[in-house]
Amino acid sequence: MLRHSGRRRNHKQNIRLAAMLCLTAGFVNVSGLLAFKVLTTNVTGHAALFAEQLAEGNLRSARMVGLWMLLFLSGAFCSGYYIRWASARKHNSYMVPVVVEIAILVLVGATAHNYNHSVAQTEFFAGILLFAMGLQNAFVSVISGAAVRTTHLTGLFTDLGIDLSALAHKGDVPRNILQQRIILKVVIILFFLSGAIAGGYIFKQISYHTFYIPAGILVFALFYDVYRIKLSRLYHHLMLKKADTT
Repeated sequence: MLRHSGRRRNHKQNIRLAAMLCLTAGFVNVSGLLAFKVLTTNVTGHAALFAEQLAEGNLRSARMVGLWMLLFLSGAFCSGYYIRWASARKHNSYMVPVVVEIAILVLVGATAHNYNHSVAQTEFFAGILLFAMGLQNAFVSVISGAAVRTTHLTGLFTDLGIDLSALAHKGDVPRNILQQRIILKVVIILFFLSGAIAGGYIFKQISYHTFYIPAGILVFALFYDVYRIKLSRLYHHLMLKKADTT
């Protein structure tokens, strides 16, 4: 799911990646909004808010929002840079960005119960969540060849509309390719919304500890990748051994 990138990936791997990581993003999106009253998975709304605060002369607020956008960008930069560096050295390129994101989510879940709604704490918690989502959006985009994006839906709905119109038009793009694109986009939307709905409900029950859930999903994704390969190799080894004895 995370191990392969670029042309080595197939449709099923992208579906699993989209389901797991969009569920994570949905949880973080709503949990961050309920906890800190800040959108923590994308920067579209922040760009408008930044412009509004500048126009009204609220330089402190504009600085804070600008910092959040910069942190999202920094997360994406760090993730993309590390993945390319690690890939060139044949390391597990996805491992470090995922582990950093897990650590950030666990940190928020463990410390946000002390949140007192101060400006400084809002800057901190919203900022590190935006950095984490920048990390996630970049490594998912890089390893999937930009086929999967997990933290926002605006462009996705646009692309889905284009693909649906192409499917209805019966143009040059093969029907099976269009169907795969549409299925992938529908999976992204459904799992993002599922994570958001579940996150909103669960946050009312366990408050800031909700951030442990997306961290747990990422831990599962890591172990799934590692142990799936090991189990597959063990299975083939046992089958070969059985074939030799018969």
